[in-house]
Amino acid sequence: TVIDQNTIDLFLKEGEASKEDASPELAGVLDKQIHFKDKSKFDTFFAGIFNLYNHAMNQWKDTKKENKKTPVYYMEKLWINYQGPNEFNPPHSHGGSLSFVIFLDVPLKLQTENQNYKGLSAGPGGITFLYGDVEDHCIASHSIFPSTGDMFIFPAWLKHWVYPFKSDCTRISVSGNIIDSIKLNRMKKNGTNE
Repeated sequence: TVIDQNTIDLFLKEGEASKEDASPELAGVLDKQIHFKDKSKFDTFFAGIFNLYNHAMNQWKDTKKENKKTPVYYMEKLWINYQGPNEFNPPHSHGGSLSFVIFLDVPLKLQTENQNYKGLSAGPGGITFLYGDVEDHCIASHSIFPSTGDMFIFPAWLKHWVYPFKSDCTRISVSGNIIDSIKLNRMKKNGTNE
């Protein structure tokens, strides 16, 4: 989906007001990765987004055999990334049930660098999602060069990586980990599965 400018502005403002370094918990080779000081400021936004996600998922998923109870999503972690020249995120996955990335600012310099790229990958500043092993005659990856406002939601276990770029600019994105009520219901109680 694509998020509106007011939400982008709120993420940027709250990101600048936050100071807690998230780097020790993350895979990124970035100088500035920050936990949001008060992630509850985004509760209304994420409630709407994950209701939309759940509706879309139910349109494509065979739910005849499954419990029809709608999952309740909880924000476990929320952080903002400031990616500069030569910084990147290596192949990694996230904790929780779902994850997402929102691109708050994709500078024109980076867009131009990516447009001038002549290789086969997503190119400078691109993101690639990988499902399974890469083999001939099957599609195991999907690459995208994002635009400002783009939001991608994906299973937390899905491997992905973000390519470095050379342009003298900073791309800003937000990521997070989501847990759901299904996960909470599967927790062990008194050492037994209930």
